[in-house]
Amino acid sequence: QVQLVESGGGLVQAGDSLRLTCETSGITSGINSMGWYRQAPEKERELVARIRHDGTTYYVDSVKGRFTISRDDKTVYLQMNSLKVEDAGVYECNVVTSLYLYYGQGTQVIVSS
Repeated sequence: QVQLVESGGGLVQAGDSLRLTCETSGITSGINSMGWYRQAPEKERELVARIRHDGTTYYVDSVKGRFTISRDDKTVYLQMNSLKVEDAGVYECNVVTSLYLYYGQGTQVIVSS
């Protein structure tokens, strides 16, 4: 059984940092990429960051220079610095393998001004 478990969310003030972690288990096929999606109220779900199997990364423009995605085997991290109010939302871990897409339940990030 595949599990993706996110942690690290919370309530912070603007300018603070958070580190999100997504620990996976049960994935037996090769991982093509791992990433983080964000779902904010009344906004479309968006891909915030992704790291491919070869280490190449993608960031949505709004987080470039502030967020860093990294990976250690089957765990993916998102270091979020200089958080802004607009960064708030539920952050969902995503794993893409050669056969399937997997999503976690999400961890909530709340940023107060």
